[in-house]
Amino acid sequence: MSDERDRELADPAVTSRPDVRTPDAGTTDGPGRPGPPGTGVPQDAPTPSQDTPEPLAVSADSESAESRAVDDETEKEWWDDPRMPWKGKPGRADLVCWIGIAVVGVYGLIMLPLRAYLVVANPVLQAGLTGSRSALVVLGVTDNPLWGLGLALGIVSIVKFDWIYFLAGRLWGRGLIELMGGRSKRAARNADRAERLARRWGVPAVLITYLPIPIPAAVIYATVAMAGMSWKKFWIVNIIGAVIIQCTWVALGFWLGEPARVVVEAYANISMYVAFALLAAVFIGVFLNRNKTPLPR
Repeated sequence: MSDERDRELADPAVTSRPDVRTPDAGTTDGPGRPGPPGTGVPQDAPTPSQDTPEPLAVSADSESAESRAVDDETEKEWWDDPRMPWKGKPGRADLVCWIGIAVVGVYGLIMLPLRAYLVVANPVLQAGLTGSRSALVVLGVTDNPLWGLGLALGIVSIVKFDWIYFLAGRLWGRGLIELMGGRSKRAARNADRAERLARRWGVPAVLITYLPIPIPAAVIYATVAMAGMSWKKFWIVNIIGAVIIQCTWVALGFWLGEPARVVVEAYANISMYVAFALLAAVFIGVFLNRNKTPLPR
């Protein structure tokens, strides 16, 4: 015993070194504290019961969030509306047609109350602004010295917006007809009738638009464009029809003569009141239509 104690005092490493045991394959499997015997898993190692990230679930959530973001961005696009006549994002020509149709609508609303006043106050100006048939008749009835100028202006004015609907028919086809005919059942029936007429007859259908009958000329022009009528043919037929019908109205005024002059002068006395009444009717109609239109969700 004394010899062993002397050796321990002489060699301090012997006393400081812990007991070295051969590691058991079943007690540890790497760094850390040994786990239960026979498990091979250290106590510090994570177990399957601990919270671990689930990559698949996170990926699915991120994809759904991205799809919702894309849907939100798509809904914010003003042109992506099934009520629009085009399909997909509109190009420059689509925007030109759309703005042109809007301008024609505003122009018509502005001129509606002025027609009643200008038709007798200044028929030459009225013919130049709207191509009014009534203004041309008045030019003939009153034997206005500027009736030739009024006739020329009336011919140009009556065809000035026709190219918009012809181009729209080439671009949008049936979409324009559905847009114009979907406002009411009566308008839809007129649009369908005009479409059938234009598809069957073509050139005569364009000429018929100048007659004083309730056929929407815009639908005719769009339909003949869909059917493949060329620009040159459309303009030739359109201008011939405008010249014939506008000359007819001036000739009618000359033919009516003095009896019609009495009617024109009587109408001149009340034309201002008629103009104000039409203006009030326009504002009331716009107000009522706005209240009837449901708000977009």
